[in-house]
Amino acid sequence: MSADTKKALSGFLNKFKPEPKVKEPKLSRKERNERFKKRLESLTPEEQRYLKRKRVFDTVWPICRGLIVFGLCFVILYPLIFMISSAFRPRAEMNDPTILWIPKTFTLSNIKDVILAMDYWNTLANTLVINIGCSIVQVLTCALTGYGFARFKFKGKNILFFIVILMILVPSQIILIPQYMFFRYFNPFGIYHAITGEYINLINTAVTMYMPAITANGIRAGLFIFLFRQSFRGLPKELEDAAYLDGCSPFRTFVQVMVPNAGSTFLTVFLLSVVWYWNDYYVSTSFFTDNKTIALMLKNLDANLTRIIFDNGNVQVNIREIIVWMEAGCLISILPMLIMYIFLQKNFTEGIARSGLTGM
Repeated sequence: MSADTKKALSGFLNKFKPEPKVKEPKLSRKERNERFKKRLESLTPEEQRYLKRKRVFDTVWPICRGLIVFGLCFVILYPLIFMISSAFRPRAEMNDPTILWIPKTFTLSNIKDVILAMDYWNTLANTLVINIGCSIVQVLTCALTGYGFARFKFKGKNILFFIVILMILVPSQIILIPQYMFFRYFNPFGIYHAITGEYINLINTAVTMYMPAITANGIRAGLFIFLFRQSFRGLPKELEDAAYLDGCSPFRTFVQVMVPNAGSTFLTVFLLSVVWYWNDYYVSTSFFTDNKTIALMLKNLDANLTRIIFDNGNVQVNIREIIVWMEAGCLISILPMLIMYIFLQKNFTEGIARSGLTGM
């Protein structure tokens, strides 16, 4: 290409370039008022009233918005602030009316007592085995299910997706009794009972948590399938077409093409699954009677404190004073989740934005 041609082509392209924005000089408050008055002189009375109302609204709204955000933050953060304040104060200071937020003296004895009462480290290890394991399995199965709904056409697809929506809407309490009977009298394909005359009792085993997760029917699985479906639908179809042309099977396309492009959604679903399994005690109390999880031990913390720390009620503690141990238990229970969210919150918000919850 000759130099004249390059010059002509460059000049032609420059015509379509947007003109650079000229930064206006910052005006003082007096200059802005004078400009506003001059603008009013050229408008009709109705337009002047509208412009004045708009100016008042633009001035007042940031203040109102700041107050609303401050109020919401206080409502959300108040329990957390109170929990931290109470967890590190001696029990005697709970009866001191002069202490509101900051204790006069700090103590770690409440934390140590609660760790002993909850058998915290063994409970934490057991919870991680059930929690993290079920979350990983549930993420994988829900991702495969969501990918099938997003990309494949098959008979009964709409009916099955309607059932997924019902999984979101129907409370878990409705299906809890059938689930309990299924695990208490487990009889695979009716063969075991026909041979032995007995049933397999899966209550108090981790199978009761892992089996629903493997079948994409765990805690909040319907929501996770919906999130994956929305995420995979938002990815270009050309990615799969290119993989199919290269000889990839549908499963290999899912693993090598779709999964890397939906990484933020995987992380979001994993975090949500971990939090819901971590905080669950309703389903856990239905399937476990002697298993230790964080949620179960926190639910029974009052009884454990009375038995271990207060010597079966021989140590007198009033209701207000016992708050310091209860808040300490809540603090060490949510601490792992807070640490995890602090490090992963950026990816979490990105995943929510891409998965379709903020707009479809």
